[in-house]
Formats: sequence, structure tokens, C-alpha cells
Amino acid sequence: MTTIASQPADASLTANAIFLTLSLHEGEAALQTFRDLCADLPGLVRAVGFRNAAAGLSCVIGIGAALWDRLDMGARPQGLHPFRELAGVHRAPATPGDILFHIRAERPDFCFELASQVMARLGPVATVEDETQGFKFFDNRDLLGFVDGTENPSGADRMAAVFIGAEDEVFAGGSYVIVQKYLHDLARWAAMTVEAQERVIGRRKLSDIEFPDAEKASFAHNVLTNISDAQGNPLQILRDNMPFGSPARGAFGTYFIGYAREPGRIETMLTNMFAGLPPGNYDRILDVSTAVTGGLFFVPSADLLDRIGSGEALAAPEQGITAFAGRAQGSLGIGSLKQGS
Repeated sequence: MTTIASQPADASLTANAIFLTLSLHEGEAALQTFRDLCADLPGLVRAVGFRNAAAGLSCVIGIGAALWDRLDMGARPQGLHPFRELAGVHRAPATPGDILFHIRAERPDFCFELASQVMARLGPVATVEDETQGFKFFDNRDLLGFVDGTENPSGADRMAAVFIGAEDEVFAGGSYVIVQKYLHDLARWAAMTVEAQERVIGRRKLSDIEFPDAEKASFAHNVLTNISDAQGNPLQILRDNMPFGSPARGAFGTYFIGYAREPGRIETMLTNMFAGLPPGNYDRILDVSTAVTGGLFFVPSADLLDRIGSGEALAAPEQGITAFAGRAQGSLGIGSLKQGS
């Protein structure tokens, strides 16, 4: 039995996060600097997080399609490709980015310190495309006032939704992540009645109770983002969305981040939202929420990060992947969980 350790893509929601998107400069020196960081990242997380284990510091690193090709690993994840722009009544743009860091902790100073350490290493060889600092807003609500992430899977369903298994065995234990930064027109949203807002979302604002299916509008957010396979089985993802904003600048938004074992399920949800299902029946939340970024990244397993760090090319496994290594209690973010594939 082969054992694989994953990055903590499935980690619990935290009170704070930093989302950092970088484009790596051209040249071998920049690539080597990135490889060195991949090798050293677990140590950086441990060193920063050791100061207070209760802070729950963790970090996930994702790699874009163009950078993966530059790394010349000898194999490519099946689902890895550049983010595909969508256009309907509203537009989901594709924006630059080779590397995504998703840094989470219960305290903002731990996120800040780890991001500072990462930038001290990569800053000279990378361009910052976006840095967003997210925060928990009351009882896990977004700035539109609704609870976000209610339908996230848990337990074994979460593992099955997030981590690649036998379908792409060389990359088992990895994941895919899609990110988008949305800016909200809160004045327009506030001008709507609560009943109209609830019709857009598909659930009650105060109680967070979902409407019965017969009462949901066809354009409701939770209708268009609820998808199934050909057999009717739900295709789930893990969302770790967070609010962000600046009252002084009048900027308020949600950073969408979704993890899945294959990106197609997230892309289908976004197609339903922007193009509509059927075409034209788009998600009315987009009338007040504008997507300003879009990126797709592959999340290597922790074991694969080591191989990227060493420059070791990939080869087909000698035996089937049957389990992932469990993340030890008190882990500061490097490791994973049990999953049958």
C-alpha cells in the first residue's frame, strides 16, 4: 500500500486568511527559487506556527498551468489548464497568476508573518497579481448578510470531494482550486427587500434555512450551483470563501475559493452562474457582485511538493494508491487524511 500526504486543502474555516497570487519571472533562477520554497514551506509553516499552536496556521500552495509546464516534471495533472473566461450577461475574467498561496489562521498576525516570509523569498523573482486579506464576519456571513459555506461537505464526503484518487494516480492526494475575487454593490443590494434578496440566494437570510425546492427561483444561487453527475449523485466542492473590504475606499467583496478533485464541477457551476441554465437564466447575485479576478491552480500533495523542490521528475507509481497519510493531531498544516480511492 502506497501512502500519500496531502496539503491541508480540507482544513477547517478560520477567522483570518491571506490569499496571495503571484506570477513568477522568467528564467532558471526564478524557477530554482520557487523550487527551494516548495521544499522549505513545511518548515516555514512550523516555525511561524510553533509560537502558538492554537492559532491553527496552515498554508496551501497551488500552481498554475504555465508554471507547471516550466517545471518540466515529466507528467501533467489531467485537469490542469488556464482559467477559462466566461461571458454572458456578466463576465468572469481570467487574470494572470502562476502561484496561489492560501494562508489560514485564527489570528491575523500569523497569516501576516507567514505571508511576509513567503514574500521575502519570492518577492525578488515574482510579480504580485493580487493580495487579499479575508476575515470572518459575524457567524460566517458574507457582506451581503447571508451565511456562506452552509452546504460544504463534511467527513468522508469532504475527502471525496476535495482530493484526487485513482482516476489520476500519479497525482493522487492532490487537488484543484479555483479562485475569484468579487466586488459587491452594497447600496444596490440594500435597496432590495429582504424577500427579494432571499429569492436571489434561495434561503432565508436570518435563519439560513434553505427554501423547499418547489419554492426556489430557477435563477437562485443555490439552484445554479447545485450540480449532479449522470446518475444523479451530487458533485460537491469545498468552499472557503471569505469577506474582505475597505470601508474608507467603499470596497466590499467576497473572495471565492473552491477546492475539488477535478475542476470541471466548479467550472460547471460557474457556467451555470454566468451563462445561465438554460442559457440566459443567469445567477442574479451577479447583478450586484462583479468578478474581477479568475484563476485555476493545481494543488500538489505534500509529497509532490518535496519532489518539485528537489527537481525530481515524476514517473508512474509502481502500485495503486490506496490511502493518504493521516494528518497528526496538532499539525500546523502539512499532512492530510485517510481516503480510499
